[in-house]
Amino acid sequence: MTDLALGAAMSQKNKVYSPATFEDYLKPKIEGKCDASTFQNVKLSNGNILNIATKLHTGLSFEAPIEQNHYAVNVTDLEACEVTVTYTHPGYNDTINTVVWLPTAEKWTGRFLGAGDSGWATGAITNTTLPWAAGEGFAVVSTDGGHVDADDTWAQVSPGNINWALLQDFSSIALDDAATLGKTITKEYYGKAPSYSYWNGCSTGGRQGHMMAQRYPDQYDGILAVAPAIHWNQLMLQLLWPQAVMNEIGMYLTLFEAINVAGIEACDSLDGLKDGVVSVQNCFFDPTTVVGKSYICPSTNQSTTITDTVATVAKMFWHGATTAEGEPLWFANKVGALFNSSAATTCNNGTCVGVPFSIPHTWVTDFVVLDRDFETTQLNTTNFEEIFNQAINRYDSIIGTTDPNLKAFGKAGGKLITWQGLADEIIAPDATADYLKEVYKRDPNAREYYRLFEAPGIYHCIGGDGWYPGDGLNALIDWVENGVAPETLAAETAGGRKANLCLWPKTLIYVGSDPDEATSFTCQ
Repeated sequence: MTDLALGAAMSQKNKVYSPATFEDYLKPKIEGKCDASTFQNVKLSNGNILNIATKLHTGLSFEAPIEQNHYAVNVTDLEACEVTVTYTHPGYNDTINTVVWLPTAEKWTGRFLGAGDSGWATGAITNTTLPWAAGEGFAVVSTDGGHVDADDTWAQVSPGNINWALLQDFSSIALDDAATLGKTITKEYYGKAPSYSYWNGCSTGGRQGHMMAQRYPDQYDGILAVAPAIHWNQLMLQLLWPQAVMNEIGMYLTLFEAINVAGIEACDSLDGLKDGVVSVQNCFFDPTTVVGKSYICPSTNQSTTITDTVATVAKMFWHGATTAEGEPLWFANKVGALFNSSAATTCNNGTCVGVPFSIPHTWVTDFVVLDRDFETTQLNTTNFEEIFNQAINRYDSIIGTTDPNLKAFGKAGGKLITWQGLADEIIAPDATADYLKEVYKRDPNAREYYRLFEAPGIYHCIGGDGWYPGDGLNALIDWVENGVAPETLAAETAGGRKANLCLWPKTLIYVGSDPDEATSFTCQ
C-alpha cells in the first residue's frame, strides 16, 4: 500500500486506529475474499478470460473414496473457496473451464496441486478430488479441457474433420493453462505464490503428468503420474486387439475368468508365497496346457472347464497385438490382469457378440478412420496393423507422450514418481517400464529424478488383491522438499497386509514367516 493510500485509509471518517490495527495495514494480504473481485487481475497470455465465478463452501463433510493415489479419507467441516475461470484461446473456438479450490489461509500448507483424471476427462472438476485435496491443505486446480468427458461430439468439427484445437487442449495445452491459472489465483488469494507445486494423476492423469514433465518442465516441482496412458495410440489399439482376435475366429467367448484363475495358479508361488498375487513379471504361462481342466470362477463360485478355443484365444491375448505375419506390435497385459475391459462380450439367447471398450472404440471411429459408423467388428488380425500405424502416424506428435528426454525437468529440480499395477488390465506394465528404460538410456542420471515402482496384484489405478501405495504423494513431497529419494513405496492390501513396493527393476519376493508384514518381503 502506498503512503498516500495508507493516509487516505487512516483518515477515513476521522477514525483513530490503534497501533495493532495500523500494523495490519503494513502486512501483506493473508487471504482474499471468496469473491470474483479478488481475482480481477488474473490473466492468461495465450487466452482471453470470459468469466470468473466463485463459491464459498463451508462445513463440507464427506468420504473421499480410495482413488487418485490416496486411501479413503473422511473430510470433515471443510471450508474452501471454489473459483471457476472460463476462458478461450482466440481463434480456437474453444471454451474451457478451469476450477481451483482454495482452503482457508490457516489450513493452506503453501502447496499447490494439479489434479488429473481418467479416460476422456481432462480433469477432475466434478468428483471429490478437488475438495479432498483442499482438505489436505493444497490449493488445487483441474480443468475440463473444453469438453464433457462422457461425450464424443467434440471430436470432430464436421463429419470426418478433426477438432484439432480441442484435441490439443485435451492433450497438453489446457494442462499448462491450468497450472498457470491455478498458481496465479493462489497468489491472488493468499498474497503469495505457492512454495511447492505438485501433480497427481492416474491413467489419463498419468499421461498428463508425463506430458507436463516433457513439455512444461518448470510447472511442477513434483509429479506423481501413475499407470500412465502414454503411448496413447498403441494403447488404444492394444485394447481392441482381443476384439479383433474374436472377430477373426468368429467366436465371442465368456470363459476368460477361468483361464485367468489358471494363470494366477501357475505363476502365484514364483515369488515364494502362494497368496493369489503374481509378483514375478516373467511368468510364461501357456494356457493350452490347462485345456480340459476345471477351475472355480470367483464371480460365480461355479466350476468351468477350459476349452481348446478359450485357451488359444487367451494365448493370443497374452501374446499381444501382432502383424498379420505374427510380428509383435505392442506389449501385452500380464497374467493376473482381467479381460473384462478389452475382451468384453454380451450374450442373448445363446448368441454372443463383442463389446469393445468405449474409449479405444471412440478413438478409432472418431479420430483414426474418421467414420462414426465404423464398427469394430470389422477389425481383424489382417487389417489391424494398418489402423495401428495410421493412429501413430497421425497423432503421436500431439498426444503420444513418449518423449524420453526429461533432462529439462531434471535440470529444473523436478521429481517424478510412477507406480504401475502388475495386474493392470488397461496399461501393459512392460510399456511403462519400456518408457523408463528409454529415459534412462537418454540420461544415465535420470534415476535421480524419475523412479518407477511396480505393484503386484493391483488393477488399473486401484483394486485387486495386491498392495496399493496410497501414500505415494507423501513420498513425493518428502523427495521434493527433504531430498529423501524413495527406495521403496509403502503399500497395503484391502485386508491390511503390508509390503514395500520395489524400485524397478527389482521384484517383491517373500522371505519371511508372516505374509501380512512388510518385513517378510525383500526386493531382488
